[in-house]
This record gives sequence, C-alpha cells and structure tokens, in this order.
Amino acid sequence: MDVLSVRNVYEDAQRAKDKKAALGADITIENFTDETVNALDMIDDLNDLDKQTKKDLLQVGVDTNEENRSGSFLQVDQSNIFTNNSMSSSIEVMNIGIALEKYNWLEDYLWNVVKPDADKYTAKTALREQETGVKSGYFVRSLPGTKEVMPVQACMFISDEDIMQTAHNVIIAEENSELHLITGCATGDDVGSAMHVGVSEMYLKPGSKITFTMVHNWAEQVEVRPRTGVKVGDNSTYINNYILTSPVSTIQSFPTAYCDGLNSRAIFQSIQGGKKDSIIDVGSRVLLNAKGARGEVISRAVAQDESKIYARGHLAGTVPEVKGHLECHGLVLSDDSFIYAVPELEASSANLEMSHEAAVGKISEDEINYLTSRGIAEEDAESMIVRGFLNMDITGLPDELAEQTQRMIDMSLDGM
Repeated sequence: MDVLSVRNVYEDAQRAKDKKAALGADITIENFTDETVNALDMIDDLNDLDKQTKKDLLQVGVDTNEENRSGSFLQVDQSNIFTNNSMSSSIEVMNIGIALEKYNWLEDYLWNVVKPDADKYTAKTALREQETGVKSGYFVRSLPGTKEVMPVQACMFISDEDIMQTAHNVIIAEENSELHLITGCATGDDVGSAMHVGVSEMYLKPGSKITFTMVHNWAEQVEVRPRTGVKVGDNSTYINNYILTSPVSTIQSFPTAYCDGLNSRAIFQSIQGGKKDSIIDVGSRVLLNAKGARGEVISRAVAQDESKIYARGHLAGTVPEVKGHLECHGLVLSDDSFIYAVPELEASSANLEMSHEAAVGKISEDEINYLTSRGIAEEDAESMIVRGFLNMDITGLPDELAEQTQRMIDMSLDGM
C-alpha cells in the first residue's frame, strides 16, 4: 500500500479544486453551502427520530429498530448523530474521526484507492477535512477470522436545503473475515435542492469478503457524486449491489475495483430506474491485475418520462488467466427518454477471457397483449414487465440477508 506521508494530500486537492470530472454534468459547487460539522446533537436511539424520517430511512434499508443488524451509523448533513458499535463482537463501527484517534495506522488507508485530486468533488472533500479539522463519514472493520452474517447499516441523510454533504468512509475486511454492509442515502421531505459527495475506500485482505448494498432515494433536485475505490486481495470477493429508482437531478458514479490479489473477484450489479428529467450516469470498472482474477459487471436500466441513463461498464485484463463478463440490458419506455449503453473491454495480455452483451429496446407488444388478454389492464401489465425486468437475482448473500435485500428491492420498485 502507498504510504500517504510521501505526498501532500491537501496540496493535491488544492490543485484540483476546479478540476472537472471526466464524466457527468459539471456542477457548480459554490451554489451549495457548507453545513457546520457536528452542528446537530447525538441521539440515544434511532427511534428518537421523527416518524417521517424513520419512514425515509426504512425506504433505503435502514431499520430504526436495528433488528437483524450488526451495527448502525447515521450521518445527518455533516453531523454523525448516531453510532451503535455494541451489536457484534466481530465488527467495529464508528465515526471516521474517532477511528483515526484510536488507530494511528488508519491514516495510511485514507486517499489511497480514491485520490484527492481525482476531480473537484474529491478535492472539496479533502479540503473540507483540512479546513474544519474534522472528518465526516464512517469506519467499518471486520476482525480477522470472523464471519458476521447480519449487516451493518449506515445512512447518509440530508435534512437541510441547499447544503453540500460530504463524507469519507473507510471499510476494511481483515484476513479471512466476512462483512456485509447496507448503506442508504436519502433526503428529507422538505429538501428540494442539495448536493452529496461520498468518498468510500474499501480494503479486502486475503481470504475476505465484503458485500456492499447501496440504495439511493434522493429528492428531484439533488446532485450526487459518489467516489468509490476497492482494493481486492488474494482469494477475496467483493460484491456491490446498487439500487436507484427515484428521481434525482443528476448522479455520476463510476466505482473501481482493483483485483490485485491472486484469484480475487469483484462483482457489480445495478438496478437503475430513470424518472422525470433525471440524468443518471452510473457504471462500474474492474481492473483484473492478478492471475485468476474474475470480474462481472451486470446492469438493468429502465428510462421513462424525460430521463437519460448512461449505463457504463469497463473490464480491463492486464495479465494472463483472468476472466471477465459485462452485461447491460435496458428498456426505454417513452419517446423522450433514452439509454446510452457504454460497454468497454480492454485486454493488454494474451490468454484471457472477456465477454460482453448489451441490449436496449422497448417493451414487446406481444408481452403486453399476452397479459391484457388475461384481463390485466395495460398500465398494470407494463408495470409487471418492468418490475420483472429489473428484479435481478442478487448473488453472494447469506440466506437471511438475501431475503432482506429482496424486500428492499421490492420496496424500491414500487411505482416503476
């Protein structure tokens, strides 16, 4: 691992503070205000939240009763208002700032697989850390040799108008451990406009496994720029599930997994539902850098109303004896919406296997006619077909968590 002391993170960030991202619409950061860090008080229990907020959290997989959970973290705007680190002896959950005070070695994991000068959004996050002296976000770690079935739940919630929320998260699966994380992002009912930048860095030690399930439920005028990097070690498996079916102004996300370990594996699965005039630019990248590495990128996208979806996938094989598969399927439901599928395969070595398939179209009239002939209204028939199309099998989860995840997907698909 690169040691951060050999470079100045904040100098890098300062140089990149106006650097446009390579993908996605350019957002004027100055249109949003910096919320005071830790301006909100801590709460003792998630059920101390008001009824509407609890409902908002449940829609993104966060259970305020904390049933079947191994830990909880809640950040509202720039304040960590709740952390429960006492639910499992296998898992550590805490605010990233507190974790840095506890572990001197943790500094070496910051800005390593996501660079502070990647673009102006990462730069803003790094500079805010320097200016305030406080780091927002969470630290989650599974201890060596442990396998916790129940997931940690984490939520980034925006409650105030026109703010820019930033977070810097670090997730570590120690050697031969297993960790499951459900992370939800949402806004309050009275929030129209805001911006979210979440930097997440994940590290899988040899023989470990992380499943990371993210559900987004933003307001219609929220700008979203997640930045994620994953380092996958020997014989380790990373599984990422992403679900977005609510309107958003724009979102651009392109998480990258570095399969640097022998026989490492990374799987990205995404469900994207474009509504109203949302602009969704979401993809995944897997770099297969070690013998026996495997990568899969699978996405389902449905565009309706005036939405635009850019469905990207990138697999790069850099050494022999690696395998990758990329799959993108899309449905366009209106003449004013579109899907742009961008599958990329890159091979810079012989003796490797990589494949892709992409298909974008509309709902078959035969399918509609079949269902309406059996007494189902045309609108209901279309909804059934869309839900069936988006309802992909989520692989790699324990049975108990698979059932919970399926319920989350079903809830997200309501109204599609």
